[in-house]
Amino acid sequence: MSESTLLAGPALRRLRKREGLTQATMASRLGISASYLNLIERNKRPVSARVVVQLVEQFDLDPRRLKSDESIGGLDGLARRLSDERFADLGIDRDEAAEFLAAAPQAAAAFARLFDKAGNVDDAGYDPLVASRREIERWKNHFADLDNAAEELADELRLSRADLSAALTERLRERHQLAIRILPRDVMPETLRRLDLHARQVQISEMLSPASRNFQLALQLAQLEQGSAITQLAAGSQFEDEAARKLFERHLTGYFAAALLMPYSRFLRACEATGYDLPVLERRFNVSPEQLAHRLTTLQRVGQRGLPFFMARIDRAGQFSKRFSGASGTPLLESENSCPLWNVHEAFERPDRWVAQTVRIDDAGENAKEWLTLSHAVDASGGGGKFAIVLGIDANLAAPIAQTRQGLTGIAAAQPIGLGCARCRREDCRQRSLPPKNASLSFDRTKRSSTPFDFQTAN
Repeated sequence: MSESTLLAGPALRRLRKREGLTQATMASRLGISASYLNLIERNKRPVSARVVVQLVEQFDLDPRRLKSDESIGGLDGLARRLSDERFADLGIDRDEAAEFLAAAPQAAAAFARLFDKAGNVDDAGYDPLVASRREIERWKNHFADLDNAAEELADELRLSRADLSAALTERLRERHQLAIRILPRDVMPETLRRLDLHARQVQISEMLSPASRNFQLALQLAQLEQGSAITQLAAGSQFEDEAARKLFERHLTGYFAAALLMPYSRFLRACEATGYDLPVLERRFNVSPEQLAHRLTTLQRVGQRGLPFFMARIDRAGQFSKRFSGASGTPLLESENSCPLWNVHEAFERPDRWVAQTVRIDDAGENAKEWLTLSHAVDASGGGGKFAIVLGIDANLAAPIAQTRQGLTGIAAAQPIGLGCARCRREDCRQRSLPPKNASLSFDRTKRSSTPFDFQTAN
């Protein structure tokens, strides 16, 4: 996929004013025309690599300052904040958010900082889960150093040719003097994996599937061999408490484990060669649907990008227990509950297949975007529960995906859905369980509508 262009007009304008230069003078130093610099400053043209080199040479500029909006998650992060129900009556769309970010990136960053400090509308307290998720979102769930390290280790272990379980077991034995022992459920009733340094064993529950056993062994290797790198990476994030940092470290550990089982280059080649055929990828890499879905949200290596998927895990009550937007920019994960018109729960009734659906947010107006979503039921680790995994992508990018080519879905048949009843302003939904917040209920004694609530939203 092509790299995104760098629009950094406000950053160049601030630099020019700080240096006390006219557009003509700065353009001369950069080796471009004044009219071209004017277009760059107005975000009508991207900053080329040659101009970036000149900025570094002429002004000793750190190129990272050209993308200062990344600190708030870029346009995706700003659009997510502006989609909060507190602003629902303002009708702010993604185009307007982009204009705000382009025209006044520092003001947008100030808004984001105040928004994050204020917290959720229902609970202004600090939530370590939300803080960890936002940090993952800021990175677009791609951690290049961990990916590179995992790929090097995979090559060293020759995971592309050797038996995966045997390779992981041998690494733990040779490098760390640890044996693998599978223990019965009554010995480890509530534990999936345990490191017993006294016995020099990695103990694994017998209740885990082969794919989950391999993942637990990869997790153990991540802790032993990448623990320091993961700690340093997490230390660079600004968390308010230890719990958020530990949650972020746990995510990074799992990230390395998945990258070890599905090494980046080989995995991306397999995705493109198979048309992202999910059942084929599961078998080729000996991973579970959930592990596969996680990995598909991470394919953002510079110069070697995959499709920008998002994924979520939802329980039978429609509550999200995992949400990773990756580089998708989707708003579908910004509610605490899913929409009943989203057929995620159909996956529970078809446990052996991926269930496809194309959806769009009903109240997004002319800026509504369609999303191809694929759902699959999974068992909780070690048994004892079920979830639905949802994998999704912008429907306009879905043409290479095998399930699309098989005719399982179509953009024209997109199902309108909302972001949970409390945030949905659709008036004709018979599945609604709650009226939208900030809406005025209407009552008419002369008739009874077919929908549960009649309401008026603020203009």
